[in-house]
Amino acid sequence: MAKFTFNMPDVGEGVAEAELVEWHVKVGDAVSEDQHLVDVMTDKATIDIESPVDGKVTEVAGEVGDVIAVGSMLLVIEVEGEVPEDADEGDAEAGDDAHTTDEPVDSPMSKATEERIEVENSDSSDADDAMAADPEPAPAQPTEPAPSPSPAAKVLASPAVRKRAKDLGVDLAEVKPAEDGRVRHGDLDQFLAYNSGGGFSPAGRARENEAIKVIGLRKRIAQNMSAAKRHIPHFTYVEECDVTAMEAMRADLNSARGSKPKLTMLPLLITAICKLVPDFPMINARYDDEANVVTRHGAVHLGMATQTDNGLMVPVIRDAQGRNLWQLASEIGRLAEAARDGSAKSEELSGSTLTVTSLGPLGGVATTPVINRPEVAIIGPNRIIERPMFVTDGQGGERIEKRKLMNISISCDHRVVDGYDAALFIQEMKKLIEMPVLLLSD
Repeated sequence: MAKFTFNMPDVGEGVAEAELVEWHVKVGDAVSEDQHLVDVMTDKATIDIESPVDGKVTEVAGEVGDVIAVGSMLLVIEVEGEVPEDADEGDAEAGDDAHTTDEPVDSPMSKATEERIEVENSDSSDADDAMAADPEPAPAQPTEPAPSPSPAAKVLASPAVRKRAKDLGVDLAEVKPAEDGRVRHGDLDQFLAYNSGGGFSPAGRARENEAIKVIGLRKRIAQNMSAAKRHIPHFTYVEECDVTAMEAMRADLNSARGSKPKLTMLPLLITAICKLVPDFPMINARYDDEANVVTRHGAVHLGMATQTDNGLMVPVIRDAQGRNLWQLASEIGRLAEAARDGSAKSEELSGSTLTVTSLGPLGGVATTPVINRPEVAIIGPNRIIERPMFVTDGQGGERIEKRKLMNISISCDHRVVDGYDAALFIQEMKKLIEMPVLLLSD
């Protein structure tokens, strides 16, 4: 038998360390060559690490959330005979489900973590030695007499009533039954009403505290948002738009779409953004604050904030300015599905120059979105609501009509974008939204 030390492989792109996201094996497990061992997250992507040999796992480097340097021990595998000559340090493949981020992780495994691992290993060895030196079993302790059944156990009640009383923290022995000595739900209701003083049942019951380790994508989101708020002086501007005509046009286009994808509001808004960007280049930009350089991009690589089961991701619509409404709708659907099912590629999750974030029907009255650093602006359409509004009748008079209204928010980096420019950009966007035929003109 020989021991093969499998080191954290070099995954390229200048990556120096990776965070342990999920172990798929544990000490004592038999593994085979090419078996999936562990998922790690670098500052570029989530990567699957596979075994280069057959054998049994005897040691792992750390726990989920720890950071492992490239070249350091990842795990130790016991193999039959000699270690194969062709076994390298490991196989790492960034699959289609790689998730990227714009912020590097700079938190190597702490000394405390290393010391804790050493102490645990030392304690385990000491325990093994103690067991070998003292094989005599400990004398048996006298058994305690079985406790007598609680008064509640003697009360006549159905299982459903017992469970409800337990959930409410009520001792059934204190509840007086109305008839035949059996406690029913009505008896429990009367007991609760009397003891609450106001005839109201408790609002609910407390859940146990739950400690959840922040790792993987959720950790990266936390780092990115913290960095954005720490480094970027945000300001947010909000304007109300009448989307009645745009919604009518969208309905007409959908009714005649044939095999084309159904249009949502988003492709129309993206088209409006792309039409305006040439006149507002400071909006479609990225700011390298270390080099003190702002790059104004000609093409619009539009980030689309997407909620997934694992957290917020931002797939990117490349060259959005060159796509028509139907192409945008198709690409929006494809990227959102890829982000949610984990099949999005690395290049589809990085390189955005401007981001749109929308909560759809949950959008609220107004939002103050956080900028997707190193971009300098993020645009957030809010929920569409119907309410009465004064409109001109074309003859100098006014009348009240029911209209569809939506607020649009824009958060900007005040180091790069002035408040006047942000307000003017949204005002011009409002004109396109309220006269949507302009979206289809050259």
